[in-house]
Formats: sequence, C-alpha cells, structure tokens
Amino acid sequence: MDMGEIEERLQHFLKEKVIELKVPRERRIFVRIKKESFREAVDYLVNQLGFRHLSTITGVDLGKEIELLYHLAHNGIELSLGLSLPKDNTCISTITDLIPGAVLYEREVHDLLGVKFEGHPDLSPLLLPEEWPKEVYPLRKEHTLDELRELMSKKWG
Repeated sequence: MDMGEIEERLQHFLKEKVIELKVPRERRIFVRIKKESFREAVDYLVNQLGFRHLSTITGVDLGKEIELLYHLAHNGIELSLGLSLPKDNTCISTITDLIPGAVLYEREVHDLLGVKFEGHPDLSPLLLPEEWPKEVYPLRKEHTLDELRELMSKKWG
C-alpha cells in the first residue's frame, strides 16, 4: 500500500472525524482527529492498514488542553495520530487491547501529564517515585521547575 492509498483510505473511513491530514514529507503522515473517534481510528489503523507498531506516545500541555500524539509505523511509513483532551477531562480509552506494547507508554503519559487511560490494566507509577504527590504532573504547566524542585527537596531532602 502506498502513501496515497493510506491517505485516501483514512480520509474515506474517518470522514468528518479528521481535523487535519497532511504529508509533510515522503513516508510521513500526520493525522489529527476528534477525540470521539480515537478508538475507531486506532482499530482501523491496526486491523485494516497494518500499523501495529507503536513507537511511542508523546504529549504536551498546551494550556487548556493536553495534546497526545501516537507514533505508529508500518513498512517504513511513520504515521502520527494526534488528538487533544480538555485539561479538565483528560480521560481517553486505553489501546493496550489493540497494541499490547502501549502498556508502558500509557503509564509514562499518565505519570507525567495525568492522562487517565480508561481500561488500562495498571496505571501505577512507572517513572515517578511511589511517594510522589497525587495530582502533581511534572510536564504540566501548573507548576514551575522551581516549585517542582522545592517539592522534591522537601520530600527527599
């Protein structure tokens, strides 16, 4: 399957659920979708288009939203599937049943950005110490680096 066919099939399947679909360079596809179509899009990418390898999940605090990018690969083509979650409701379905390798990536994003992956088998801390304060996410913009340092020095001196 070539790039054009992947683009065409994605656009045809997701229709108005696609916010943006672009090809910034050869063998690279970027798709931004509505949050509501996330599971449907991942299922289609995995089971119909063969994108079964999840390279990583990245996230960024945009102020009022958390943006997630799922980086998938198939036959030398990299596809980034992006969506935004409102900061007051950072829940999204897990994809561990579709891509088992997502287990650790979702735990990492949960630790650092506070995204709650519904249906995930274990969202216990992965990177942060067990004693880390609940609801304090180091990659969110609510706390400055100095505040995080102070928090750490009080806790672990």
